[in-house]
Amino acid sequence: MYRAIRARQGLSWPRDLLRSSRRYYVTDVEIEKARQYCIAQLRQSDYDSYLIRNLLPKSRQDIYDALRAFNLELVRLPELVSNPTIGQLRMQFWRDAVNKTFAGNPPKEPIMILLYKVIKELTEKGGAPSSIKFWLLRVINTREKYMDNRPFTSLASLEEYAENTYSTLMYSNLAALPIQSMHMDHLASHIGKACGIVAVLRGIPVLAAPSPPVKSPEGASVGSGRNPVLLLPLDVMAETGLKEEDVYRNGPQAEGFQDAIFKVATRAHDHLITAREMLKNLQAGQHPGHEYEHHGEEQHDYPLVTVEDDDTKRNLRRGFGVLMEGVPVGDYLTRLEAQNFDPFMVKSSWKLPWRLWRAAKTQQI
Repeated sequence: MYRAIRARQGLSWPRDLLRSSRRYYVTDVEIEKARQYCIAQLRQSDYDSYLIRNLLPKSRQDIYDALRAFNLELVRLPELVSNPTIGQLRMQFWRDAVNKTFAGNPPKEPIMILLYKVIKELTEKGGAPSSIKFWLLRVINTREKYMDNRPFTSLASLEEYAENTYSTLMYSNLAALPIQSMHMDHLASHIGKACGIVAVLRGIPVLAAPSPPVKSPEGASVGSGRNPVLLLPLDVMAETGLKEEDVYRNGPQAEGFQDAIFKVATRAHDHLITAREMLKNLQAGQHPGHEYEHHGEEQHDYPLVTVEDDDTKRNLRRGFGVLMEGVPVGDYLTRLEAQNFDPFMVKSSWKLPWRLWRAAKTQQI
């Protein structure tokens, strides 16, 4: 059976689609294959997200799967391309794919097919998918900027990176529900920053170790592989006396290494604590206790509401699945502290599924 997708008056599709008389078809079979592809990608390469998606209402799983699989593709690009030019071409592919999908002509690519299905449904319900497009393009632009694994000059620049990637991905999810709420975006901003910082910490054992040499089919060495990189902020490294070369040689025994990890992890924990306090206050009908620093920026204009407004509590209930990204962050930080801030010693968490289930039941992160 085919889903006929045609621009009609009364739907808020992009203007270029409204002018077109062409019809685009996406079959139910294609949608199901796209769905299974995205789920498989999360199960194999982003298990935290796979656990979260299984706790979401079925009606909200498709957008979550599409967005997280999209993020996964961008995260993996630096490791999959052999030179910056190819990387830029791949980023342009995803930029074009997003533009075409929101213009009503998705490429035959699983993630975009599933995303197209979601924005079609959102549009038919009177939503505004243009905001999702804005956020996705911002994620692409930021990932492209840091595709060469350039160091973060400061802890503040790492926070900015996290805001423009992980927080932005959460904004996309909220826009798809759709939820337009300053309080929800504010919570997403802090949780996303914590997610981005923790992602850098979790990547250290992989990126700070040299990759195996590149070999030909015959087994001969034809290249040295990827050079190791350390993405800790330069100001933190200077403050703790940590040197990249020492980490490459000595790993976690490098002088100042665990002090630097502690400082960066503390900033992630601060964001998580702030989000927890805000959530508690908002659920009690109180002021969140913090002002939103991004209020007034593009796509961050909101209708005037009070914390006592019923919409606030309703949005917290509807959008709590988006906020659950904070649970794996808290779980990782707890395990990191238990290992004396040595990310090389942190193992996978058998408690995480239970913690996510408890968070979903108690509406607490």
